[in-house]
Amino acid sequence: MIKKIKVTKEKNSKKILKELKPYVAYWIEENFKKLTLPQQYSIPLIRSGKNVLITAPTGSGKTLAAFTTIIDELFSLAEEGKLEDKVYCLYVSPLRALDNDIKRNLLVPLTEIPKIAKEKFGIDLKEIRVGIRTGDTPASEKQKQLLKPPHILITTPETIAILLTTRKFKEKLKDVRWIIVDELHELVSSKRGVHLSLSLERLEYFVGRRIQRIGMGATIEPLEEAAKFLVGMENGKLRECYIVDARFVKPIDIRVVIPSKDLVYSSAEEINKNLYKLLDDLISKHRTTLVFTNTRSGAERVHFHLKQMFPSKYLDEITGVHHSSISRDIRFDVEEKLKRGDLKVVISSTSLELGIDIGYIDLVVQIGSPKSVSRLMQRVGRAGHSLREVSKGRVISLDRDDLVECLVMVKKCHEYWLDRFDMPRNCLDVLAQHLLGMAIEKKWDVKEAFEVVRRAYPFSTLKFETFLRVIEYLSGKYHTLQDYKVYGKIWFDEKAMMFGRRGKYARVIYALNVGTIPDEVKIKVKTLDGKFVGFIEEGFLERLTKGDIFVLGGKTYEFVKAKKSTAYVLPVKEKRPTIPSWFSEQLPLSFDLAIEIARFREWMMKEIEKRSKKEVIDILKKEYLANEEVAENVYDYLKLELEFLKKFNAKKLPSDKVILVENFIDDENNQNIVFHTLFGRKVNDALSRAFAYALTKKIERSVKVSISDNGFILTIPPETIEQKFYSIFEIRRLSKENRVDPRELVKLVNSRNF
Repeated sequence: MIKKIKVTKEKNSKKILKELKPYVAYWIEENFKKLTLPQQYSIPLIRSGKNVLITAPTGSGKTLAAFTTIIDELFSLAEEGKLEDKVYCLYVSPLRALDNDIKRNLLVPLTEIPKIAKEKFGIDLKEIRVGIRTGDTPASEKQKQLLKPPHILITTPETIAILLTTRKFKEKLKDVRWIIVDELHELVSSKRGVHLSLSLERLEYFVGRRIQRIGMGATIEPLEEAAKFLVGMENGKLRECYIVDARFVKPIDIRVVIPSKDLVYSSAEEINKNLYKLLDDLISKHRTTLVFTNTRSGAERVHFHLKQMFPSKYLDEITGVHHSSISRDIRFDVEEKLKRGDLKVVISSTSLELGIDIGYIDLVVQIGSPKSVSRLMQRVGRAGHSLREVSKGRVISLDRDDLVECLVMVKKCHEYWLDRFDMPRNCLDVLAQHLLGMAIEKKWDVKEAFEVVRRAYPFSTLKFETFLRVIEYLSGKYHTLQDYKVYGKIWFDEKAMMFGRRGKYARVIYALNVGTIPDEVKIKVKTLDGKFVGFIEEGFLERLTKGDIFVLGGKTYEFVKAKKSTAYVLPVKEKRPTIPSWFSEQLPLSFDLAIEIARFREWMMKEIEKRSKKEVIDILKKEYLANEEVAENVYDYLKLELEFLKKFNAKKLPSDKVILVENFIDDENNQNIVFHTLFGRKVNDALSRAFAYALTKKIERSVKVSISDNGFILTIPPETIEQKFYSIFEIRRLSKENRVDPRELVKLVNSRNF
């Protein structure tokens, strides 16, 4: 049963606190006066043993809400002399950077409460230990944890999967009572989440009893699916979960701004120059500004140009860059300076949008569309780091299509509308990993293992025949796999329907390959004296020659040499750089938002034809919160597009229901077929592959594909007869060429699975 509780009015904080140990309640009242709304609703549910999903903005006290009952119970055991050397609580986060943050925040109550208990109540309390266990944890620390395990263990999804196969430490998990899954919105739509869901079921099977599950997240939709992911299944039925929905209790102020009065005709140079003037103006009016770009190279570029255009204003002491390719020490230094209020501005890509504690931010600036309402809400939520403060955000649009996208996005933010996530289902690569892990644990009856796997919600629809084929694959039944040097990792007895580990290296193979995070070839960057700076990608290193200048962490370096997997550099100043390039960074437009934008464009075309310019602009200002410049630019751009289409007698315009196709010949005499498919990059990627495959078969030549969020282009070599490729535009022909049911292609456009 999934029960949703909407957070509205205040509850009696004092009444809730009276249920806690007096020294725990005293500490909360001394530090926070009263509980926040999410805490008021969730703490009683957690105390009663319910599975709870807490959704609330950054700074709303979700973490304390999740841990209050656990801290209270552990101190209660300590007071009674029953606190043992074992793990009671697992805290799981997809972001390693959060681990130290959570530990540091937890140590505050865990060190202060015993002092209060002693001084105010005359009670001696045993220490409650907190530990971190990730891939970065030194072997010496792991050994200490084995001898004296932490009562609260902070870890990652991948590490839990490894711990389940450890011979000794696994026993320390036998009495786990609580599991907290943080940043749930980052997990539910990825294979990392699917991986974690199986680990949770394996752990619950191992302990042989129910473990209370607590989930935390900010911008999740639909909540019910997230709750199902968190709690899983039992005997074919959903486990119980209560959703505390406080996503929209915090006021927001989000607007679109543009760097030029005319985005339609202004040059790129003019727009770029004005961007930094606009940024400087916004930063100057606020105490601390957090600027988000969509790529790491974008963050470096913005930081460099700000310093270049305003050299006396944006000194290293008050500015910072933060992204995943910068060294951990530099990132940590930026975070600490932010907390102390030492920085005027920090530019980040995605690394600061999650729940790392970064202190007070009074403005968030997003450069360009973040491609999702949920992501924009998550980022802007970093401003005004308390429930009573307004989250203030400004989205800077740099081109016409981006402006239309951002305008719709901002309206949806103020309507508290979120993109829906898509949960991967029945991922057989993830299943194969876990079956090997299970085989390492013990010999399994196939049907019993199948039941454990099906308890994980992403695998609740898995067919037994499919499950069996994965076991057969892992056992090496398909002999042709040996041609590819793929050998059996488990043994499988088909008569007894049992399976288990094969070979003495199974545990090592599993530990080295566990997880679903794609491998990136990262090149370390060090100064000649050995100081670690950060990472660049292998492809970028290949383009570097001695003497080249590039930016990393907001500072310029000269490339000296490369040795093995390390690039050696010299710090330099006042030299023009080549910005580092990171691949596969472009964020895809969410399908739900793409459809809303397509509908807006269709609505605008109709409004332009039946109303005056002033009337349409007034509607945009009132309903879409646009200022005069933004409204005029949107109107002028879409009117220009409408007039252009009319010249070619286009009867219908591209929308969520209409695909417009055009053809032109470029300077190299290539045919270019342009599909205006307003469905977002993921759907367009799938559609373009289908059309390209069919076209390649038809013309017997290779076809070049270019994809964007608003369409795709198929580029065909010269001398191709047009009549040959027009027939592929019929969906039935396309489905026949690709051996796909035409109904499935229609579903593709109307679904969110791509």
